[in-house]
Amino acid sequence: MSSSCFINALRRFIALRGPVKLFRSDRGTNFIGAVEDLDVNAINVEDNMMKTYLKENRATWLFNAPHASHMGGVWERVIGSARRILDSMLIQDRGKELTHEVLVTFMAEVCAILNSRPIALDTDPSSPMVLSPNVLLTQKQGDIGSISEHLGIKDMYTASWKHVQVLSDMFWKKWHVTYLDSLQKRQKWYSSKENLKSGNVVLLREKNVHRNLWPMGIVERPIESNHAMVRKAVVRVAKDKKVYTRPITEMVLLLEQ
Repeated sequence: MSSSCFINALRRFIALRGPVKLFRSDRGTNFIGAVEDLDVNAINVEDNMMKTYLKENRATWLFNAPHASHMGGVWERVIGSARRILDSMLIQDRGKELTHEVLVTFMAEVCAILNSRPIALDTDPSSPMVLSPNVLLTQKQGDIGSISEHLGIKDMYTASWKHVQVLSDMFWKKWHVTYLDSLQKRQKWYSSKENLKSGNVVLLREKNVHRNLWPMGIVERPIESNHAMVRKAVVRVAKDKKVYTRPITEMVLLLEQ
C-alpha cells in the first residue's frame, strides 16, 4: 500500500467519521510517508509526549515503538483474532471468488460484529444496558441482527447478498466462540473463585445465538452442590424475560451484585 493509497483511505475514513484529533498505529513505512505528506504532527511513543489539543484542525499521530505491535493493546488483539479467522476463511479455503462488492460488504459486516461486543454495562442489574463500540460510533441502541436465518453453503452461489450473509454467519460463529473464551480464565483445580450470587449479571455462552446478539441475564437462584459450591444457576434473560438453568461454565460474570 503506497502513501498515496493510504491518504485516500484516510480521506474516506474522515469523510465518513468526521475530523480526527488523534491517530494511533504501528510504525509502518506507508504511515510515516503519509504523515510527512499530510504535514501532521507525528510523535513517537518513547518520547513520553502526547498532544491532545491541535492547532488549525491538524491531527496528532502517535506511533507504537518499532517491533512492538503489542503496545496496541485491545485493538491489536481484536485485529489479530479477526485476521486469523479471515485467513482461514478466505485464503486457505478458496471457494467462490469474491467480487469487490461482496468483499467490501462482508468487511462491513465484520466491523459490525466486532463492534457489537459488550465493553461496559449499566450498574443497574435489574435492567442492564450494554455499552458497545457501535453505540459510541452511531449513538443508537438496538441490535443489527441478520437478514436471514436460514441460509446455507449452497446459497452462496445463488445471489451475491446471500454470499455475504453466509460468510458473515461463518465469521460470527468462529469469532463469537474465540471472544467468549478470552473472557473466561480457565483456572480449574488451581484456584478458587467466589460463588455466583443472586443479582449477578452474566453473559450467556449460547451456541446458536444469532449474529450480533449477546444474551445477558441476571442470576435469580444459584444452585449449590453437596460441597457448597455453585455449579449451576437459574438465570433470567434480560431481553425476553425467560428463565433458564445453565452451568457456570456457560456463563461469564459481568457485574457483581
